[in-house]
Amino acid sequence: MQKPGPPLETLIRRAIDTPPEFQADPRIGQQGVVHVDALVGDIAGTLGQRVATGELQRFVATDANARNRLALALVAGWVMTDPWFRGAGVTPLDLVSAVDATATSLSPYAPAASFVNDPDRREELVRTLLAALGRCPAGETPTQAQDRLASVSVAQRRLAVEAARDAAGRARKIREALARKAAEESADKMWRE
Repeated sequence: MQKPGPPLETLIRRAIDTPPEFQADPRIGQQGVVHVDALVGDIAGTLGQRVATGELQRFVATDANARNRLALALVAGWVMTDPWFRGAGVTPLDLVSAVDATATSLSPYAPAASFVNDPDRREELVRTLLAALGRCPAGETPTQAQDRLASVSVAQRRLAVEAARDAAGRARKIREALARKAAEESADKMWRE
């Protein structure tokens, strides 16, 4: 996150105002309404050039398990329609990659609707999108932006909890090994005396 981005409040407001069309059921196989690949392609096209169809295949699914990821891609795509992105040097491929990375990383942790309705999830969505673009919110340093993302991110909190759990497990194994070693040394000393 080295480059300045748009004001955070502007993008959060855009997430709040996500229209019903961007919250409709994504098309998966023969079910659903919105062709997410076409919609993301259209949004990317507003930046000046079309994105190759192959790049948009990541937004096509036949497995119902992809529903939340695709629904979140719709919301993230809507946020990316903010006029700020048109003059900021964001390429269509950057946009597609940021929407995909954001939807993929956040979809396991909360339903897409929560990224519209819940204030913390909205902020997490916007900050994750900006981080995927290498941008930090206007008025924030890269360090501030990263710290704030870490504090609101469910994904990063879960990673921190898992890391702490792993560290505790390693510490327990070390303590057990040291206790066994001490017991062995004590037994050896008793036999020598």
